Amino acid sequence: MTQNENGKLPHDTESYWRTDIEFPKFPSLEEDIQVDVVIVGAGITGITSAYLLVNEGLKVAVIEAGKVLNGTTGHTTAKITAQHDLIYDEFIHNIGRSNARLYYEANTEALNFIKETVDRHKIDCDFSTQDAYIYATTEKYARKIEKEAEAYETIGIEGGLVDSIPFEIDIQKALVMKNQAQFHPTKYLVQLLQLITQKGGLIFENTAAVNFETGEQPVVLTREGPRITANHILACSHFPFYEGLGLYSTRLHADRSYALAVKAKKKYPGGLYISADQPTRSLRSVTVNGEEMVLIVGESHKTGQGIETMEHYKALEAFGEEVFGLEKIVYRWSAQDLITLDKLPYIGELTSGQPNILIATGFRKWGMSNGTAAALLFRDMILGKENTFEKLYTPSRFYANPSLKNFLKENANVVGQLIKGKLDSPKTNPEDLSNGEGAVITLEGHRKGAYKDDEGKLHIVDTTCTHIGCEVEWNNGDRTWDCPCHGSRFSFTGEVIEGPAEKPLQKYDYKMIDNLTSEDSGY
Repeated sequence: MTQNENGKLPHDTESYWRTDIEFPKFPSLEEDIQVDVVIVGAGITGITSAYLLVNEGLKVAVIEAGKVLNGTTGHTTAKITAQHDLIYDEFIHNIGRSNARLYYEANTEALNFIKETVDRHKIDCDFSTQDAYIYATTEKYARKIEKEAEAYETIGIEGGLVDSIPFEIDIQKALVMKNQAQFHPTKYLVQLLQLITQKGGLIFENTAAVNFETGEQPVVLTREGPRITANHILACSHFPFYEGLGLYSTRLHADRSYALAVKAKKKYPGGLYISADQPTRSLRSVTVNGEEMVLIVGESHKTGQGIETMEHYKALEAFGEEVFGLEKIVYRWSAQDLITLDKLPYIGELTSGQPNILIATGFRKWGMSNGTAAALLFRDMILGKENTFEKLYTPSRFYANPSLKNFLKENANVVGQLIKGKLDSPKTNPEDLSNGEGAVITLEGHRKGAYKDDEGKLHIVDTTCTHIGCEVEWNNGDRTWDCPCHGSRFSFTGEVIEGPAEKPLQKYDYKMIDNLTSEDSGY
């Protein structure tokens, strides 16, 4: 990758997990089909679900709007752990000790399942057992870690407090969870795809689900036209492609975080690390072309909100330089995650009383374990087996504390962002942009989005998000248009990258711009 003029940072974003991997290619769905189970979304939840269900003898079809493993799973940190930040003390207070223990058990079961699957099929995916640490650099968060350690003891988690970690980071306190893991997620899941197809499972790429019909045998409707009839539908598409009466847009918010894969001057000592303090810093090792490197992740913020996005990459670079000394930044990318009102994923019936339409979403940056746990739960629900975790994860649950408070806060934020966007009067004009630069502009009195590509061609779109009408903002770090309300993301040409929006941003009639022809503008 080429380096940016700002320093070591590469100019382009590219996830390491998607490089040097021979991804299988699958056709688009071209005719109506009928199966036992249709799965919407080919990330870790959808692929693991398909693997489990074909092994039960069911006829399964997986559809993906784009390419397999190109969503959140292809941009993860790929830690497999039940240590999900400072969460267990909070869970004990909000949802009870027994439910906090169940959450730990569900994620531990998921970790063990991945390990057993890797061993059974001899999958070469860089799987390794690692201890996981959460550390504090301030007294405030040191006290929180001590409370979390008490929660570990209360619900029986193997681990405990430590006073140091093997980095040049001045910490106050750390908490270890023993025998967690890391792996290369796409190497693992590509092998599962092969096993699925060997068992007769069907995989379709470039096949977008846009709606469904309910009934004893629900039907998935695709944008391209073909219909899929099934006994069960599994919605594993990150943000629900269909919300029904579940009102998921009001019960989820989208967060972005950033990642650098770096060649460091200092040797990485092993282990998984995450800071309790904000902004978050997450660390693990990764092997790139046979060479050990460090994955530095963090800088979480709500999608479409906050500082100029390139600054997040620069902050991670500065942290890496201080702690490890950087020889080279090999890859950089970002990821988007969905967070529920109570921080527990929504896994189960899309709406209460629809047992044949199931959903999994809201993994809060911990999709490797939570996504696998969702697949294991789905299998049991479809087969009619009792599962200990079904009630824990049910999307119809409601805990007054913190759900009510967070519901009001998040939706007030949406209203605020909607109003803010409508009142915005940008001063930038198209001719002010340099090559490779994008911005919100004013054009003939209207708010528009403009991006001038590296060849100097201008791409102009309407900035009104096609979900509920909020105004998108330019993401310079990833060169996308991001919605601050519900996290929809669009390419610089306006195509949907990530929902809940289904329709692209409207393109502007470039020929209305003085002194520009359609050829000059790239229309």
